[in-house]
Amino acid sequence: MLQLKKITGNKKIYLDLLLLADPEEKAIDKYINDSEIFSLIENEKVLGQCAVTKIDRYKCEIKNIAIYEELHNKGYGKKFINLICDYYKYKYTSILVGTADSGIEFYKKCGFKISHKIKNFFINNYDEEIFDNGIQCIDMIYLEKKIK
Repeated sequence: MLQLKKITGNKKIYLDLLLLADPEEKAIDKYINDSEIFSLIENEKVLGQCAVTKIDRYKCEIKNIAIYEELHNKGYGKKFINLICDYYKYKYTSILVGTADSGIEFYKKCGFKISHKIKNFFINNYDEEIFDNGIQCIDMIYLEKKIK
């Protein structure tokens, strides 16, 4: 059975997972201390990691969500999103997530709708160019899902 486990100690215990979704540790350092960190667990095995921060009293944001690569395309990402949304549905009315162009379809399948875009986000905030599926990440596209 899949379950969420909130990390209360060393928030970087699964840094390898966090780096799958955010390739620079210094970028992770900007939000990790203000985030609630969760692991996706099945049969006592960690499958994924998620960092969520409060935006205001109505919204929170998934800053980082990653599933081990060998488990991709098996439904774990969508299930993880659903567990996170369930966890926060009594605290917030909606949840945001930012992604490059390549992530939009996944989040749409999870019930998110495009909210806004920050132009040149990846160029302005990362030391190295970032590529996803051979495409350079340039703009950050934010999507939002109502959870209440």
